[in-house]
Amino acid sequence: MTAAVAREMDGLSFVRMLVSGEVAPPIASTLGVTAEAVEQGRVVFGMDPEEFHFNPIGSVHGGVFAALLDSAMGCPVHSALPAGVRYTTLDISVKYLRPLGLDSGHVRCEGVVVHLGTRTALAEGRLYDGEGRLCAHATSTCMLLRPQR
Repeated sequence: MTAAVAREMDGLSFVRMLVSGEVAPPIASTLGVTAEAVEQGRVVFGMDPEEFHFNPIGSVHGGVFAALLDSAMGCPVHSALPAGVRYTTLDISVKYLRPLGLDSGHVRCEGVVVHLGTRTALAEGRLYDGEGRLCAHATSTCMLLRPQR
């Protein structure tokens, strides 16, 4: 199980396993998302929009944007954590700037850590279409969960 593996190692090593394909969270296969790049405090995910991502009006559903951005902001936080420390999203704010559709090309979503504290972290995410145009911007606050002493 992916979560069990994550608890046993530092965050950067675990997120590198996502990029290599050694582990894959179920949400990634559900949405067709792949981890493309990682360094401490920065992660890039990719996705090719498909019709199953669409809302009733024929564009990628805002919830798909939000799920992709949430992962792209949480994983950089995870990449900066030592073994045994976990995180969870406290809040996410998404600004939708441009729709995505079948003609959008390969979508790239980049997340970076803006601040890493002892109890919370702040991350930023940007979602781009295949032509490099900004389609959404988001921020997220994560709560850090440290082992009980």
